[in-house]
This record gives sequence, C-alpha cells and structure tokens, in this order.
Amino acid sequence: MNKELLQKAATQARGLAIDAVHACSSGHLGLPLGAAEIGSVLFGDALSINPDEPRWVNRDRFILSAGHGSMFIYSWLHLAGFDLPLEEVKNFRQLHSKTPGHPEYKETPGVECTTGPLGQGVGNGVGFAISGKMAAAKFNTADHKIIDNKIVVLAGDGCLQEGVAQEASALAGHLKLDNLILFYDSNDVTLDAMAEKSQSEDTAARYEAMGWNVVTIDGHDFDAISGAYAAAKAATGKPQLIVCKTEIGRGIPEVAGTSAGHGEGGAKFADSARKGLGLPEEKFFVSDEVRDFFAAKKAERVAAYEAWLETYGAWKAANADLAAQLEAGANAPVNVDELFAAIPVTADDAKVATRASGSAVLQPIAQARPELISGSADLHGSTKNYIKDGGDFLPGNESGRNLLFGIREHAMGALMNGIAYDGIFRASGATFMVFADYCRPSIRLAALAGLPTIYIFTHDSVGVGEDGPTHQPVETVSGLRVIPNLDVIRPGDAEETAGAFVAAMERLDGPTMLSLTRQNIPNIATVSADERRKGVLKGGYVIKKETAELETIIIATGSELQHAVKAAEELGAGTRVVSMPSMFRFDAQSCEYKESVLPKACTKRIAIEAGVSGLWYKYVGTEGKVIGIDRFGISAPGDTVMEILGMTAANVVAAAK
Repeated sequence: MNKELLQKAATQARGLAIDAVHACSSGHLGLPLGAAEIGSVLFGDALSINPDEPRWVNRDRFILSAGHGSMFIYSWLHLAGFDLPLEEVKNFRQLHSKTPGHPEYKETPGVECTTGPLGQGVGNGVGFAISGKMAAAKFNTADHKIIDNKIVVLAGDGCLQEGVAQEASALAGHLKLDNLILFYDSNDVTLDAMAEKSQSEDTAARYEAMGWNVVTIDGHDFDAISGAYAAAKAATGKPQLIVCKTEIGRGIPEVAGTSAGHGEGGAKFADSARKGLGLPEEKFFVSDEVRDFFAAKKAERVAAYEAWLETYGAWKAANADLAAQLEAGANAPVNVDELFAAIPVTADDAKVATRASGSAVLQPIAQARPELISGSADLHGSTKNYIKDGGDFLPGNESGRNLLFGIREHAMGALMNGIAYDGIFRASGATFMVFADYCRPSIRLAALAGLPTIYIFTHDSVGVGEDGPTHQPVETVSGLRVIPNLDVIRPGDAEETAGAFVAAMERLDGPTMLSLTRQNIPNIATVSADERRKGVLKGGYVIKKETAELETIIIATGSELQHAVKAAEELGAGTRVVSMPSMFRFDAQSCEYKESVLPKACTKRIAIEAGVSGLWYKYVGTEGKVIGIDRFGISAPGDTVMEILGMTAANVVAAAK
C-alpha cells in the first residue's frame, strides 16, 4: 500500500468534490471530504473490481448508502478508471450527465444501485449479501470457487438512524452474512445539528447485540482503514461493522466538523480550501502521478479478472447447465405459453381465494424458473407464497429459496431491491396489502430503477372482515397504482391469478404487485381459462360480451368481478362486463384495442371495486358511476362488511338503472 500516493489521491478527490459542488452551487460536500481516505483505500487498493467490466459477477459490490454524498463515488469511479470521464465529473448535477444529484442505477458505470433515501442502501447491501450467499451455494463446486466477493456499504448517521437500516441490519446479523462489510462514517453530525441533539445510543454496542463484529478506527488513518478492511474480509460467521471516526467536510476549515459542512455551505470557501489542501489553481486537477498510480492498479485488477476467467472457463466446461442459469440470471426471457402450459386449469365451479390460487400457481412456476426466490414478512402461512420443497434460506442452508424476513416489511422491500440489483435471482416477497405502506419507499425505488421485483400482497380489501379497519386497505391499492412504472394486478378468479403470476414473471423492466384476496371467490367461466389468463396480460378485456346492442358497460376487478357478472345477467343482453385486473397494462395497449374493449360510443358505464373510487373515473367518464368505498372499513364478518359497504350485484344493478 503506497500511503503517499493514496493521500495525494484523497486530497485530489476532495478537490474534485469541491470544484464540482462549487460549479453548480448544489450538492453535499461533507461525506466526500470526510471519507476521502476510506475511498482512497477502497478504490485505490482494496476492492476487487474491474472498471472495464463493471458488472463482473464476482466483483466486490460497493454501495454508497449515503447517496447525497454522490461526489464521493463519482470521484473515485473516475480515478479508478471506470467509464466516467472528467467531463462528466465537471457536469455534476447537470441535465443528462452521468453524474446526477444522487447515484442512479444504470446511469453511471460502477453505481450498483439507486441511493439517496437514507438507509435504503444499507437494506440493499443486505439484499446483495443474501444474493451472494445464494449464488455461492448454488454455483460454486468442490473443484471451482467462482463466487467469493464481498459487499461493501458506506453509510452515515442518517442511514443508521432510519428504521429500514435497523431492520435490515438485525436480519443480517441473524443470518450471519459474513460477506457484508459496513463502513460507518461516524462524524457526529446530522443536517440540522450535531448528532448529539438527536442520538445518544452506542451504535457499536447495538450492532454487536445484533450479531455483528464491530471495530472502531480513525477514519483518516490509512493503516487503520486498510487493516480493518483486511480483517473484515477474512472474518467468518458475522457481518462486519467498521466504525470510522471522521471529520465531516475535512479540508474546509470554516465548516469542517460542523453541521454546516454537510451540504454545499463550504463551497463558497473553495479557493481558500484548495489552497489549504495544496492544490494548484487549475480546477478539477488530478496529477499525472495519481493517474499513473490508478492506471497501474487497474492493470493489476484486469490481470486478476483474467485469472478468474480461467477458473470460470473450467467451471463452465464442467457445469454447462449451471453456467447457463448464471449467465441468464434474473433477466432470462420468459416463454409465456410454456409457463401457462405448466399451470393446471382450475375447475369452472371452483370457489377459492386468490391467495390460495396463487400458491397453486407459484409451485409450477418455481419449478420452471429456478432463479425465482420467495419471501415473506412472517406471513407465509397467510400469504401462501411459500415455495414447497424450496427450503429456507438460513445459515448453513444458503441454497434455500424461501426468505424469512421476520416482521420487517421495510427491510423486505429494500432487501428485495438489493437482490434485484444484483441480477442473479428474481426476488418476490409477501405481506398483507395494508402493510404495503411499510414497503412503499422501496417499492417506489424499484419502480424508479426498473427492477423486476414481485410483490404478493394478500388480504386486499374490506373482505378481510373481523380484523377491522386497521387491516382493511380501502385506499392502498389505488395509492400504489399511482406510482409510475409499478404494475398493480388485482385478479378476479383463479385463472386470472395464473395470468397475473405469469405477467409478473414476464415483466423484466419494472416491479409487479399482485393484489390477492383472503376470502373465497368463484371462478368466472363466462369465457375460457385461456382467455382469462391472457386477458390479464393486456390489463383489461371483455369477460362477458353483450348479445344485443351495447347499452351498458360494467368494469370490475378482483373480488368484485363476480358482482359485475351477476348484475349483467340481470340487466340483460345489452350489458358488457370488462375485467380490469391491471390499469397499468390496459393503459399501455393500442388505442384500437382500448376502443374495442371500452368503445367511446357507450357512455353508460359503471365501475365497482372494494376501494376508493377516484381512479375509476378515467374509465367511466363524467356520465358514469363508480361503486367504491371512500371511507374506512368495519369490524364484522367479511360478507357482512362487503354488503354494508355496497359491494353487491344488487348495488350495481341499481346504479345501472
């Protein structure tokens, strides 16, 4: 380790951050300046990476959980030789640059995940670590070890104060994820004030109590950082926390060590700071010797990667099927017809909850798609999303396909995202629909980053019954439908449930949420099973066609579809029923298809759903009616609650008349 050059690199990385933030008068200087020595050790020496192959499967993953300090990662990716030229560093926070305000997945080579909402990166890191353990258990053989990487996370006080980080950290300790190393940039500062104003706990003791190994070091001492990382990398049996005592905003004396050093407040002292750091007047300066140092380090890393390729080639020759699975990963294309063929058709007269239908559908899909894993926030018995014969992911059984998240919905969402970012396995997770709001920040990030996560959320309406209004999600489904790029599918019978699961598997450019019932509902055999299954793929379709001139359209979804069909039978031959399991998918269809399902000429329209009514008006129009529930629920048997709150065929008939 060349400490002299690492110090010069740290100083020049500080200069890059100061110049970038000063140029746009926006950003956060505190972490890039305070953690520069940590970055120098990691990117200048310790990380096993190949800048020319940023998605190499056995790379160490580096996650900047404190994403507001984005100039930290941009500086080090640039210096390490990733495809991030100096011009992009100069374009920090500018339109269409590769250096956006917070790190964004797929926008910047070397950025593993979208971070910014504090604590999410810690949860993502735990998800990456789970993925790494699963991959090692599945793909390594006695003859060849192709996966032995580490997950490295950098977080600050803000991240560790967030509940999502604590949920995820507790689970990481329980699962003994010794491939996870968390650097805690402990500078005793938060945005509003010194950290002592809002925290007094012993973070090191707390992590030790959660099953982590903890060391505390001077975060500006190269020997201490390097030694702690080497020990953490060699350790087994526990995740590793390295508490780095640092000075926020180091290099700008006017704000260093204070809350004023967190944001761009120090940028106005740029010139004096650069002079104090010994940097020349040239902005965005990087010396030739630092560039030569990183070029030599990159050559070492490329050589290590090429040596790994030889091992990988021998492994691949001996394990062709495993290699095909690993190389396809979570983005393996889905043959819809093959998946449908694997799912048995349910009897026309069946009456079953869609959560139970989902369980039956999940099993053949899991057999056909080995990359699929499932998990639940302590509700496998209720959500019924357990992969039978898949085993539980636990210490000593890292090949298990069922994750037991415990009562940790926040962590579940963030961990699922980490698994999805890693791209080897397909993550699904389950809880009750009403608890989706505990997962909402992670769901939003999955939609933003285009992650193919799958949420299996059950007990989706007031049909939950006796559990009462706290467990009856009247507003939740519509509240999730408004998240851009999130497909919410609420199937109306067993065959639509089959379509929903296949649709979720088919989709690779964003998350899908399945909204399933606890209560039994009948199969709607007005059209064939195949038509119902494939109708879901289009989002909306005609499930009962009029047999005379079209007079009325009834639109329904989920458990209320049965009422729409029954009402149509009473209303007569001129009534059409449209099943609308997914607004997201229907809205994406061609104008011609949408017109064929909902012809503009028919303005007498009614929609029914056991939830808030607002979103349905875009389909029924100003002349239509929506039968919804714009209030909280009632504690009573589910059928009673449904009837009292108007979820009946009779109410649809009355609205039509």
